[in-house]
Amino acid sequence: MDSKEQQTPLVHIVSHGPYCLDGVTAAVAIARYHTGSIIIPHFSGNDRINEVIRAIDLDTAPPGSELWITDISWTERETDAHLCRLAAHGVKIYWFDHHRTALKRYAAGEMHVPFTDFVLSEDLAAARLVYEYLTQQLTTSGQQNPWFRALAPVVAMADDNDRWIHAIPGSRELALTIRTMGAERDSLDGYHALLGIDAEVTYTPAMQAALERALREIRSSFATAEKSRVDFPIPGTPYTITAAICEGYPSEIGDAWGKQATQTIFAFFDLKGEGVSLRRSPDCDVDLSHLAHLFGGGGHPAAAGCRPAGLHRLFAQELARLLSSAFPTLMTPDEQP
Repeated sequence: MDSKEQQTPLVHIVSHGPYCLDGVTAAVAIARYHTGSIIIPHFSGNDRINEVIRAIDLDTAPPGSELWITDISWTERETDAHLCRLAAHGVKIYWFDHHRTALKRYAAGEMHVPFTDFVLSEDLAAARLVYEYLTQQLTTSGQQNPWFRALAPVVAMADDNDRWIHAIPGSRELALTIRTMGAERDSLDGYHALLGIDAEVTYTPAMQAALERALREIRSSFATAEKSRVDFPIPGTPYTITAAICEGYPSEIGDAWGKQATQTIFAFFDLKGEGVSLRRSPDCDVDLSHLAHLFGGGGHPAAAGCRPAGLHRLFAQELARLLSSAFPTLMTPDEQP
């Protein structure tokens, strides 16, 4: 790193994505705020968050640099210790999250990182928590940043969609667009699209194409879910678990099915994400974040996810059992025991 680069502020951003509108918008808000800084975005799902954070080491995060972690949290003690080492090295660490499981872990004293600052709240989505915090920083310092403030409509849409309010026209469509653009694990297309978007949220041709693709994929995923749907009443409770396989878009399917169900928990095995997404009908009060936590996941009361150990093997066992049941009809009398 030459002397010029050393004088330029360096900001690492670790956020949920690159397929999550809330996580991507939070990262974009930080990037727009830090005009003139070297911005290095990192996106991760819950399954890789520990390795992503630990990959930011003392060489890539020099003293005086910043690390912002938004819309996601780490789960291993070694990651906690790694962040402490970065802080001792002079890295400023910020954390913004709204997931119940993360808030409870912090309240239980499981995290000991000396944050420069943090905001934890279930009241707003992460992008809005970040944006309002940075807006206050601008107001306090008396600085002007029109490009940052122009992001306000996107932040409002991210908050509206992530908290499943859908009172702002276009919020769900924008979420679908970013999800499609970030479908590949290392794709930053959605991040760059929002990084350059205007205050009118004008779609680029690439964004419009992504939305149209998402709408086609949703129709296909609905068809897969309908063919695989199983309803399982839970004995001794008023609840039903409806399980199905989908090809992405579990929230859209859960929302549609929830309008015709009562006291129902929806469990979707997403063939794209290779994880389980949990949703619930509007009248159901089961905290899905607790259910997901039991299987190594987390999330919100009404929307959570996990990756149960051995689930793929269970699918394979059921397939083997199904096919083996046909063998008695294939064998000749001489071959049968």
